[in-house]
Amino acid sequence: MEPQRLNGIQGWEWIKQGFALFMKAPLLWIVLLMIGLFATIGFSSIPVVGEPLVSLLMPVILVGLMTGCRSLEQDEELELVHLFSGFHRHTTHLVTLGGISLVSQFLIFGVMMLLGGADLVSLMMSGQPDPDPELVMEAITGAGLALMVGTVLFCMLMMAMQYAPLLVFFNDTAPVQAMKLSLRAFTHNIGPMLVYFTTFIILAFLASMPAFLGWLVLLPLVFTSLYASFRNIFPVAQEVSSIPVENSVSDSDDGTF
Repeated sequence: MEPQRLNGIQGWEWIKQGFALFMKAPLLWIVLLMIGLFATIGFSSIPVVGEPLVSLLMPVILVGLMTGCRSLEQDEELELVHLFSGFHRHTTHLVTLGGISLVSQFLIFGVMMLLGGADLVSLMMSGQPDPDPELVMEAITGAGLALMVGTVLFCMLMMAMQYAPLLVFFNDTAPVQAMKLSLRAFTHNIGPMLVYFTTFIILAFLASMPAFLGWLVLLPLVFTSLYASFRNIFPVAQEVSSIPVENSVSDSDDGTF
């Protein structure tokens, strides 16, 4: 199951296709994203275990939104129950992905500390919502190499996690193999990815005026366009149908609950 190599213009097509999915149920998309956002904030606020718990469950939440995209694509209804799809199919594998991501983040922070970025890492992990700008600048100034290496490693982790939950859920791919395929999808499609992310930067700027109201559309578009890009890069996924939530059964062998 190799990712396709696509032309640069496909990055724009993903956004167009994602917007079409959003327009099939715009109000419900906004409601679903608000529920997910507030739930994430609530879990994150739990002392000590909150943020690690969110990291572990993020792939589970993501595939829930992706099943909503799949249903709209098949001219079915978008429903609140889609948010919980990840808890009914390959849940163990999805949580494993979250665990790999969490451990990888700590390892990257460790590498940055070894390269002289201890002060910067301390600020990043302090959880302070508004750290002193002078302290931030001092930490950045003294951590040039650590910041550069950390940025590269975090980008690689992001690329490896981008499509991994979708490959696990829709294509029954093992977690580590899914991360490898996701990373390969980026390296095979640098042109479309540049167009895609550059366009989103421009849209993010426009969405922030006035009063960030445009983010009510842009935030759902992040997820619907992600699904569109997945379908385009991994066309074999089009032939793999997901198991409906209500028909799921427990199976410890394939990692479901």
